[in-house]
Amino acid sequence: MQTRRLYIDPIHPETELLREGVKWLQAGELVAFPTETVYGLGANALDASACSKIFKAKGRPQDNPLIVHVCNRMMANLLVEGWTPQAELCIQHFWPGPLTLVLPKRATVPDIVTGGLANVAIRMPSHPVALRLIEETGLPIAAPSANLSGRPSPTKGSHVWHDMKDKIPLILDAGACPVGVESTVLDVSGGVPTILRAGGISKEQLEAVLGEVWIDHPSENQAPKAPGMKYRHYAPRGEMILMIGLRERVVQLMVEEIQRGHARLKKVGVLCTLESAPFLHTWLPDLLFVLGSEDRPEEIASNLFEGLRLCDERGIDLILAEGVEEGGLGTAIMNRLKNAAGQHIQFV
Repeated sequence: MQTRRLYIDPIHPETELLREGVKWLQAGELVAFPTETVYGLGANALDASACSKIFKAKGRPQDNPLIVHVCNRMMANLLVEGWTPQAELCIQHFWPGPLTLVLPKRATVPDIVTGGLANVAIRMPSHPVALRLIEETGLPIAAPSANLSGRPSPTKGSHVWHDMKDKIPLILDAGACPVGVESTVLDVSGGVPTILRAGGISKEQLEAVLGEVWIDHPSENQAPKAPGMKYRHYAPRGEMILMIGLRERVVQLMVEEIQRGHARLKKVGVLCTLESAPFLHTWLPDLLFVLGSEDRPEEIASNLFEGLRLCDERGIDLILAEGVEEGGLGTAIMNRLKNAAGQHIQFV
């Protein structure tokens, strides 16, 4: 399949380019498009056959649920069986935006979208291209991140092109996604609201509106309730070590690992904060990627997946990543870093 990549204005998307996406979506095909979090790989959420193509293109396990994107409340009502008071509050305060709500689904939602579960995950994105595309299509769009399953999520059109070229008919490229990490997934189907995946809306922001909010800690054998819960995600090709602790100690250990890696003829890359970079650049890692200042976690979030993908592009064998303080957006950043590192985490 030949893939077209159309460059579209992120603020005022051109109608003729949107119509190209509408044509493919209404025909049951896939379209990659930008959201404020990451690029999504979209299909008509009410068409099981179309949604099955998402799993094939990504190499995604079919028990991993999809998030359905809507452009207004009327469209959301077609998917949800009943709205809880907590869900109503979330809509008032956080939609459109990077918050996905998990609620009981209507029978019109195919099982392939929900992984066979009784709940559906829905959100209203704030990116103008995403909203206009959904509105023009007139359909809810199921869309996980537009990357190969398990790899770092795409925050630029070039990332999607790398992963999805010749697998899908169309990429709408609007440049970089401003948030850079996926949406928070919140179960508001009943009882205490529970975060199933940390993301662009923090636990602290939710608690300011909802009161008590729990964080889910699933077991290994539990069926995933939301995207990103069961399978390893965001993994670069090289070995990655995440280092968490005092800056002085983290820098010291990174220097030691750089020297050991070079002695073994490995290419070593470093992902670090702006504050740590001056202490590391003189040791000449093969790649020093500054994620951003620890005082600006939104900067780190927006650059994180770019850094991981750059390590792959440069053929880095060993990636040394500096952890950040948890809380607020830092919780979502650390969730992605821990997932990317797998078992290779050092507390220092």
